[in-house]
Amino acid sequence: MHQSSTETAAKPASRPQIRDRPSLRWWVLAVVAVAQLMVVLDTTIVNIALPSAQSDLGFSNGDRQWVVTAYALAFGSLLLLGGRISDMFGTKIAFLVGLVGFAGASALGGAAGSFESLVIARALQGVFGALLAPAARSILTTTFTDGRDRAKAFGVFGAVAGAGGAIGLLLGGLLTEHLSWRWTMYVNLAFAALAFVGGALLFNRSGRDRAATLDVPGTLLVSAGLFGIVYGLANAESHSWGSAESWGFLVAGAVLLAAFSWWQTEATHPLLPLRVLLDRNRGASYLAVLILGAGMFGVFLFLTYYLQQTLGYTPVRTGLAFLPMVGVMVVTSVLSTTVLVPRFGPKPVVPLGMGLAAGGLVWMTSLGLHSSYAAHIMPALLVSGVGIGLATPPAMSLSTYGVAAQDAGVASAAVNTMQQVGGSIGTAMLNTLATTTAANYIIGRNPRDPQVLAQAALHGYATTYWWSAGLFVIGLVVSVLLYRRGTTGSGPVIAPGAHI
Repeated sequence: MHQSSTETAAKPASRPQIRDRPSLRWWVLAVVAVAQLMVVLDTTIVNIALPSAQSDLGFSNGDRQWVVTAYALAFGSLLLLGGRISDMFGTKIAFLVGLVGFAGASALGGAAGSFESLVIARALQGVFGALLAPAARSILTTTFTDGRDRAKAFGVFGAVAGAGGAIGLLLGGLLTEHLSWRWTMYVNLAFAALAFVGGALLFNRSGRDRAATLDVPGTLLVSAGLFGIVYGLANAESHSWGSAESWGFLVAGAVLLAAFSWWQTEATHPLLPLRVLLDRNRGASYLAVLILGAGMFGVFLFLTYYLQQTLGYTPVRTGLAFLPMVGVMVVTSVLSTTVLVPRFGPKPVVPLGMGLAAGGLVWMTSLGLHSSYAAHIMPALLVSGVGIGLATPPAMSLSTYGVAAQDAGVASAAVNTMQQVGGSIGTAMLNTLATTTAANYIIGRNPRDPQVLAQAALHGYATTYWWSAGLFVIGLVVSVLLYRRGTTGSGPVIAPGAHI
């Protein structure tokens, strides 16, 4: 489940001034929550609509992952830059421009007549989301300065982020089934209009931080490097792993990311200061979030196709099928952060969550053409949900623990970047494995036999579940090796939201 955004340090010059009474701060929270909901919805709402969009626009199984990846990759790789732009031009301007751009991209996606235009629209949604989300977080940070009110505000903000994924699943199903998949895009115009009017009325123009600078080389290096990795993984579906068009992009992406790491040690104002990553607990948390993002995105994408195309579920029924998983994630998230981690520390809790998530994915490999929801699907979802709920909140919380005040914003943005990047890489890799496995299964069999095609798809899904389970096992090992023993005390009040 997708988190987003950054928290920039409050500067008197950049604080949005709330009109009239202090009580209007809570209306500010409502406006920011609407914008946050819109951004979070788009991590799940399109998943439910994707089978219908694929049927309508006629794109291949190999290409379908780009509808998910284009958004996550643009959003994740540009979040840090979005925070800097928000500082430079003021949070109100960044917030309103982000809303308008996101709405325009959504309208373009809803009207898409081809696969290419849909992917471009999704990428543009990610670009403007990366501008909007940091501005929204910064507005809350500078508006709610009293400790008690601030805790309440960020509690509501986090709840909206956490519930947004579940709302997206249901809303995506309802819109797709009763209107069209295109309305999963058009619905954003209503959210954006509400937030735009509220933001325009409630805030005076905020000041600009003229000391803020953009790390353009760093942005180009990390964005190009991540694209190379994702594109190389996606290309393996059509060109094979041994093709230069696959491994060439993977190598180029790795080289660019290495160059980005080097540049961050040389830049005067680095996009991601490496000191943020080098603490053991924080480093373990960033890796855990990256792995959780990769495994989670795969579960939602391929289980959606299994439910709709193999079992014949409607979009609404598909959305409802995920709700038990979301429910246990919420419950175990609270248990993890309020009881288990304060008492035992992250070292036993995060690995336990990773292990349970892996077990749930292994259980899913047994799903067949006629599996029942109550006996086979829901138990596996519940086990996975408990595991993800145990592991994700402490990993996200500890990723900002102990950072210096000037690094609080970049640390908060970096963890959300890790989740989105993990989702992009995981989706590309798992989709390639699924389509390749399905194609190999058909070799030597009748490709026109519906039973053969159904079994081929099933083999592809099972492969993704096995690999996702393997990712969670890697996460288990990493978190056991890197997390320090013992509790961490109470960290700073930074609340990265929670996506699913």
